[in-house]
Amino acid sequence: MRLLILFLVAIAVMACGPSKDIDPTADWTVERFYDEARRELAKENYLTAIEYYETLESRFPFGKYATQAQIDVAYAYYKFDEPDSAITAIDRFIKLHPRHESVDYAYYLKGLVNFERGGTVLDIIVERDLSAFDRNLLLNAYNDFKLLVQRFPDSKYAADGRKRMIFLRDELARSDFRIASYYASREAWVAVASRTRDILHNYQGSSVIENTLQLQLRAYRQLGLDELARDTERIIDLNYPKGS
Repeated sequence: MRLLILFLVAIAVMACGPSKDIDPTADWTVERFYDEARRELAKENYLTAIEYYETLESRFPFGKYATQAQIDVAYAYYKFDEPDSAITAIDRFIKLHPRHESVDYAYYLKGLVNFERGGTVLDIIVERDLSAFDRNLLLNAYNDFKLLVQRFPDSKYAADGRKRMIFLRDELARSDFRIASYYASREAWVAVASRTRDILHNYQGSSVIENTLQLQLRAYRQLGLDELARDTERIIDLNYPKGS
């Protein structure tokens, strides 16, 4: 009886054990992998899509499907809110395929990833003040879009890239103005004067120019730089007359 029980247990183990190791994608073609990955991506099943794209490339490392999977998986990581993985995938794609027809999209996607890095669901309800975010993130996104516009001025993504550059440029100016204002609160007037000069030099036309000039005027007066203070005051009077 005991031997019969052991025999039945062995059969049960043999029947159940291997099923855990069965790979349902074992006999998939590269086309099947790509279609399934695209389908999961469309359904917003990003993790499954990522698994399919990465398995596709590991099993079929050459050809158009593998190449397309490399950029598609970057988009899937972006939508899955894994910015570091998305950037890694994008940089790899650009390095491997610098002349690919979709490389302009890769630069654009990289800009989007950095542009939206750090966002939350609350962004849908409350508009973010990007100038309060890490300045380096703003600068990275700006430089990504700048590369896109410089290298691919006729790309279908260039127009949106330019709009985002304008927006980011203003956010960078506001970020620098926050820093200058902090220095002023600490009465670090040399630092205020230096930072306001940088803003006026780099971000002409931004929304903080008038306030920057006023802060610069205050710094020059505190430092006893009377001639520079008079020059700044003239610029304010010329461009922002009282009562206008």
